Amino acid sequence: MNVPFKVVIPARFGSTRLHGKPLLLIAGKPMIAHVCEQAREANADEVIVATDDERILNAVLELGFQAVLTRENHESGTERIAEVAEKFGWSDDTIIVNLQGDEPLLPADYIRQVAHALANQTQAGIATLAAKIHDSDEIFNPNAVKVVLDKNGYALYFSRAPIPWNRAEFKMPPAPLSESGDSLRHIGLYAYTAGFLKTYCEWEASPLEHIEALEQLRILWHGEKILVQIVDKTPPAGVDTLEDLQRVEAFLKNSQP
Repeated sequence: MNVPFKVVIPARFGSTRLHGKPLLLIAGKPMIAHVCEQAREANADEVIVATDDERILNAVLELGFQAVLTRENHESGTERIAEVAEKFGWSDDTIIVNLQGDEPLLPADYIRQVAHALANQTQAGIATLAAKIHDSDEIFNPNAVKVVLDKNGYALYFSRAPIPWNRAEFKMPPAPLSESGDSLRHIGLYAYTAGFLKTYCEWEASPLEHIEALEQLRILWHGEKILVQIVDKTPPAGVDTLEDLQRVEAFLKNSQP
């Protein structure tokens, strides 16, 4: 069944580690162009870039995609997307996928899959993705966010720490992991309903999200569910640094026929 959904891409110019990164060139095109193309390939009904900077706005419009200028004082991409939903008057049941503007390699299939996952259940107003971890370096890496699920596939907790802690396998120094795939890495792609976004923006921040620096913990703190669907593999990482930009450029060159 075809599930209608929209993709909103929050894109800030003032990144602390890589200034103006949505407009940096990768394989001859601005990074934001690659992200928009992935969203279009996912068959989204609409693809909208939400930005706080006119340079990004104008670049996206010149590329032939839709863009909207949002307030500068948002604390998160989620709040920026909520403003877009309000601007366009989307109904509470509208499904919106939050695709980060620095994820040029995130597969279109995953964008479509997270929207379908949310549409095919009724317990949660938000869905996301995860992939199994088989590398001990990854599970002990605080930049790789881990998630633990209940028996129905809803999140129990997200952490930068290695969870669940396998008492039998984890040694100091860490031993190689088995092929059991007990640990899951969270993939930062979200689908929510417009109605859920309104509720989210009314909540106060939680202590846990400040401790872990993970925005999604606010949702669990307030007693709501997050559906997590497991995919085959973690996609290549997004762009935070100049080295990341060069890695993505090399990946795209090597993947061309």
